[in-house]
Amino acid sequence: MSILVIGECVADIVRGADGTERIHPGGSPANVAYGLARLGRDVTLLTQLADDPTGRLIADHLKGAGVRVEVGGAPVRTPSAVVALDAHGGASYTFDIAWTLETGELLVDRPVHVHIGSIAAVTAPGAATVLARVERLRVRATVSYDPNVRPELMGEHAEAVARVERCVALSDLVKASDEDLAWLYPGEEPEAVAARWLALGPAVVLVTRGAAGSLAFTGRETVTSETPQVTVVDTVGAGDSFMSAVLDVLAGRKTFDGLGAEYLARLLRRASAAAAVTVSRPGAQPPDRAELDAAGDRFTIRCGRVR
Repeated sequence: MSILVIGECVADIVRGADGTERIHPGGSPANVAYGLARLGRDVTLLTQLADDPTGRLIADHLKGAGVRVEVGGAPVRTPSAVVALDAHGGASYTFDIAWTLETGELLVDRPVHVHIGSIAAVTAPGAATVLARVERLRVRATVSYDPNVRPELMGEHAEAVARVERCVALSDLVKASDEDLAWLYPGEEPEAVAARWLALGPAVVLVTRGAAGSLAFTGRETVTSETPQVTVVDTVGAGDSFMSAVLDVLAGRKTFDGLGAEYLARLLRRASAAAAVTVSRPGAQPPDRAELDAAGDRFTIRCGRVR
């Protein structure tokens, strides 16, 4: 039942609206791996970390939750991002990152699921290693992808969209935020983008919309979910916590084809509860299983079937 996550670790230097500064372990794929481990899943993260203070901080953070960390080449310094929070807890990012993942044999080479995303899936030269690994493993593993778009790192728009769509085509499930879609496909509704992506190959497309809730699309179903009402401390890692909970629910499925409306509603409720817990406290701190179970009992999250 092992899960492999491939992607970057980033030291998030969080600057609050009040001028305070904190350092949190981050990076979207690393956050997903951490969230899965917190939920008790067997997870390995293939990443890059330097042997520096922030690299050791991140490694200790991940290993403390039970993540196996495999390093595919060490960068000169551990990637970092200055995260500026506005008065409502919304985050904007300024990055110092290079992604040069190298090939090599994994200790865990037969995962049942592979998750990729964000900077690592589209940034040369390391992205080529990521996609080659996915091409080989998807024969026997399901694949998920979260573009987690960082416009300042994406380069020319048309080329960026093409790179994202290649990742979409390799995946069984794709999760994106409404902000991701607005940058990739300006002016298009989520329903139109979901249809475009489903035609490329995935069985499921999920769209998160912050306080407006979330959507699940398949070839036959569209399901909506509310967002639980909580006091937002910051939004760092909320989408990654959502993704971890999605993969936790799906763990053990050999295919994501044919998911019905009831199953999709359960998926969205669980993931929305995980994200709500995460935004209620500082940094990317997803719930463990007991906290997520308690949140599921505490929140009333209404879902609806559109078709």
